Amino acid sequence: YGGKPGKRLRSGAAEVARAVNEHPNITIDVGQIIFGPATTMTSDGPLQYRLHQLTGNKWLNDDVEGETGGGVVPMQYKRNNPFNAVQWLTGMELFLLIDDPWRVFLTTDHPNAGPFFYYPQVIKLLMDRDYRAEMLAGIHHRARKGALLAELDREYSLYEIAIITRAGTARALGLQNKGHLGVGADADVTIYAKLDDKEEMFARPRYVLKDGEVVVRDGRLVHERPGRTLYVTPPYDAGIEADLRTHFEECYTISFDNYPVAAEYLPHCEVVPCA
Repeated sequence: YGGKPGKRLRSGAAEVARAVNEHPNITIDVGQIIFGPATTMTSDGPLQYRLHQLTGNKWLNDDVEGETGGGVVPMQYKRNNPFNAVQWLTGMELFLLIDDPWRVFLTTDHPNAGPFFYYPQVIKLLMDRDYRAEMLAGIHHRARKGALLAELDREYSLYEIAIITRAGTARALGLQNKGHLGVGADADVTIYAKLDDKEEMFARPRYVLKDGEVVVRDGRLVHERPGRTLYVTPPYDAGIEADLRTHFEECYTISFDNYPVAAEYLPHCEVVPCA
């Protein structure tokens, strides 16, 4: 974000997008704000207390062993709130100003910025500039002042949507069997009926295949197939374990040996090689 303390908040998307475009080693996920109800969850306890004070909503905060704490506060992102409106248009500007779709990923930072089932709305906003302009016209006038979004005519193609929702994330995470339809790929396929309204189109797939099996037909779940837990096994200095054991004995309520998740609790798992 841009602006000065005590002054009007503004989007800083142009500066961020310029840096991303100039540095090919950078990838980002947007965390697009969705107008409506959301649930903020973060380890930043003081921030959650501040949100509780600002909104008057219920607040939950707790400690998790000796590592961290967690806070939960329900939120309502409003179009007529100038701060929320700037948050929304900043995300839109990032999507539209970053040139390479392989390095920007569609997320809503679920559940913080909005539920993931609003992805179809975000896709429509990216593919339909008239719909985007209509939503922009409905936000707080102070947020619209000086915003670049009104000048951005770019519309994402279906190809680019496939990249920012599937192929790009798979490549960034090193998942060689995800995000494509080539030889050796997992048969995870979604088939949509072609509709003019892209929100409606992406909200109700005709078919969803998971590992080659149909699990959704005409928007209805017809089969349940368990997913897989993906994890990495990076190399490390085994000598650190002695210090970790001492730390656990001093600070934790469980022993070091009980801390890892045992293999029997991961019946469907896959190791992702570290680059």
